[in-house]
Amino acid sequence: MSKAKTTNLTVEPIRRIKDIKAISRLLKSRPRDHLLWTMGINNGLRAKDLVRIRYGQVEGANPGAVINIVETKTGKTNVLVINKAVHKALQAYLAVMEPNPDDFLFKSRKGNSHISSQSVGRLVRSWASAINLKGCYGAHTLRKTWGYFQRTQHGAGFEILCKRYNHSSPAITMRYLGISDDEVCQLLMNEIG
Repeated sequence: MSKAKTTNLTVEPIRRIKDIKAISRLLKSRPRDHLLWTMGINNGLRAKDLVRIRYGQVEGANPGAVINIVETKTGKTNVLVINKAVHKALQAYLAVMEPNPDDFLFKSRKGNSHISSQSVGRLVRSWASAINLKGCYGAHTLRKTWGYFQRTQHGAGFEILCKRYNHSSPAITMRYLGISDDEVCQLLMNEIG
């Protein structure tokens, strides 16, 4: 197994809403990073696919808009949904940027390309460090955070998360998101009868 794949399996989601809010506050003065963060934790797409989004794909999009994308890893069609949080972050970004339709939303400072998924991983680690969050974080943290909250706060089953992630089975999604011993113990505290 390659090192990149091992890393993808070991990074954690951000599990506490207070930490999500702390990172959001930290990024308010950095519209590009705030949009990346918000779009990542609200859509569950791979960082590799997020960074390839061009302004023309989201131009004029209102809450509820669905944008079709093709995943780079699988070649399968997936969607980016503009919810209220993403729309607000996008508007804040557009208040300071004037991108052309062909421009990447997450432009690199080097050349006319997008930032890399490795850069996304470095950014996520720096944000976690800035709020003193302990653990292993990276580019997949955005995607895993979305799934974690869909599962724990909104009751989404592994089958629907599997479909969203374009995984081949719910078992893969379960491994991908991970279930901690604490979660199992909490489940066992539920009384039946």
